[in-house]
Amino acid sequence: MDFTNPLVYGVPVFIAFILVELTYSKTHGDDHLYDWKDLAASGFMGIGSAILGPLFKVVFAIVLFKATYAFFNPEIDGVRQNLLGYESFGYAWYVWILCQLADDFTYYWFHRANHEIRILWAAHIVHHSSDNFNLGTAVRNGWFTILYKPLFYMWMPAIGFPPEMVVVCLGIEALWQFQLHSVYIPKLGFLEKFLNTHTMHQVHHAQNVEYLDKNHGGFLNIFDKVFGTWKELDDDIDVKYGVIHSPNSYNPVVILTHEFKDIWNDVKKVDKLSHKLMYIFGPPGWSHDGSTLTVKQQQKLFEEHREAHPELVYQRPN
Repeated sequence: MDFTNPLVYGVPVFIAFILVELTYSKTHGDDHLYDWKDLAASGFMGIGSAILGPLFKVVFAIVLFKATYAFFNPEIDGVRQNLLGYESFGYAWYVWILCQLADDFTYYWFHRANHEIRILWAAHIVHHSSDNFNLGTAVRNGWFTILYKPLFYMWMPAIGFPPEMVVVCLGIEALWQFQLHSVYIPKLGFLEKFLNTHTMHQVHHAQNVEYLDKNHGGFLNIFDKVFGTWKELDDDIDVKYGVIHSPNSYNPVVILTHEFKDIWNDVKKVDKLSHKLMYIFGPPGWSHDGSTLTVKQQQKLFEEHREAHPELVYQRPN
């Protein structure tokens, strides 16, 4: 069966919603929400992703998924049989639900890996590099993630999900992720118990120490809760968006490549191979001499300082 990737329809919807939010913010006293140069940079990278995405998805996703599916699910007497001994999945409604859940699980680990492995962070930091949190930032995507993202999802066609079903579920996930980038949606009550919501995604985009590397989920927040990366938005904390080491530029080339340049500089300054590898594949912030700290190290120091000084109140200033 052939299906259309939902993102085909998503692009004009993205543009329309960005314009609506932009107009609303400018007419309701929220001029700070959008910065024109920042929006232009985000838009440029979004357009680049929209152009490069389909090209690489044909090569890396569709071809890769189909090859994986065919290898692990050979056709025997006209029926696809998985190598594990069961009939490959069809297109029943419950298979679609299972596929979307598998996609959500995979997205969590793909997203978390982008934050915890520096070479992947170099590609993903693009999305976090804006100091603004809005629907424009939602399309500020790095171009290099396209190259390796399908590798995380290969297990799905391998166990029997049809390749086109996997691609559709990836598209649905991307649509949900887009609309999360808004400060105008309040906490959603009961839905907060299981969904990854707008306020949770505000936490994810914050550079406040206690918020770093939290809420990696797609549709659901259950994987964050199970694996210890969930954090609720605290209304008393003044959220600061962006990254600690900002590119400080609106130049798309700088935004796309600055962290790769920093990795190269770190690799050149050490002689030990183990140190070089850690600067590439270790967590962001790792250093051989302690001159910079990982997120876990920063959060540990933050908690120790807060426990040592309980008289200090970490809250939103009046």
